Amino acid sequence: MTSGSIAFAFKLSVTAHHFPTGRAPLHSLKFQCLPKSSPWRSLFSIRASFSSSSAPAMVKAIRVYELGGPEVLKWEDVEIGEPKEGEIRVKNKAIGVNFIDVYFRKGVYKAAAFPFTPGMEAVGVVTAVGPGLTGRQVGDVVGYAGRPMGSYSQEHILPASAAVPVPPSIDYSVAASVLLKGMTAHMLLRRVFKVEAGHTILVHAAAGGVGSLLCQWGKALGATVIGTVSTEQKAAQAIEDGCDHVIISTKEDFAAKVNEITEGKGVDVVYDSIGKDTFKGSLSTLKSRGYMVSFGQSSGLPDPLPVSELASKSLFLTRPSLMAYNATRDELLQAAGELFANIASGILKVRVNHTYPLSEAARAHADLEARKTSGSIVLIPDN
Repeated sequence: MTSGSIAFAFKLSVTAHHFPTGRAPLHSLKFQCLPKSSPWRSLFSIRASFSSSSAPAMVKAIRVYELGGPEVLKWEDVEIGEPKEGEIRVKNKAIGVNFIDVYFRKGVYKAAAFPFTPGMEAVGVVTAVGPGLTGRQVGDVVGYAGRPMGSYSQEHILPASAAVPVPPSIDYSVAASVLLKGMTAHMLLRRVFKVEAGHTILVHAAAGGVGSLLCQWGKALGATVIGTVSTEQKAAQAIEDGCDHVIISTKEDFAAKVNEITEGKGVDVVYDSIGKDTFKGSLSTLKSRGYMVSFGQSSGLPDPLPVSELASKSLFLTRPSLMAYNATRDELLQAAGELFANIASGILKVRVNHTYPLSEAARAHADLEARKTSGSIVLIPDN
């Protein structure tokens, strides 16, 4: 490493970039070297020390050093560097909380290494762009959902290809709360099993973040929607979201009730994010050649199932992953585009019912696991 000093002069100008919908201006700095003859030189002359390596910037983030309960979420300083080729750095404005974050914290899904920063979804402003990158610039408002993990941070570096533009009409918190859940709903309703008018669908956790969107979107597609919830309050929300029938699963056997509602015919598809507690019952509610779509396990992993048990009704069983269905840039843009269009048209109503400071992510996780929440949860980065 070498160090020293050099005398030079420069002129500093500040430009404010303004955005719609009340978003705060982003300021950029421009340095202009001045010739010896410039009258500004005496005003702007300084002596600057330089070094071949500078201290890395520090930001606050949630870190996980061991698997466990919400208490393993630690709030601390972490280093953040500059984006490399093909990357951008984003200053997060709002961060979505999803059950997949709990799965990584508990070890249901395996993190690549320890310690790690959880979080799969956020919206923010681009603050730096890697060398040679086109199509992105400082000041762009973008959202991202999926890999790379690490959104529980004040700033995040990620591939530019993983980010999508956020329409200026959509609030930071709304976009951050809905991008991962909304693209999951799109995958489930439009790709895994294409719901159409005349279908009957069963949605577990109908008042949850994904469940609420499934009910609204499924109803708009012309389906008969049956939803399960745990409380009377959540039942009221599910009805508001378009459920034709709501079952309070803590008070009655959902499988028997579905059989009653459908007059023994069963449903075309079950969207099950609960797992262990509902898996067997969900299979029993399907009609012949029905689709069992297991996309979560909030109650634990389902018990092993012999494939032969699917034979009597020729059932289909799938465990889809959003990353597999948004594997290409075109698939990602299509999913995000349809989602944002449905929000803009009023088909989807997004409820951000709970916000927490990012530093209190542990409390958000505890409330989510205790089923104290409905709709979406958003973390707001601390100043």
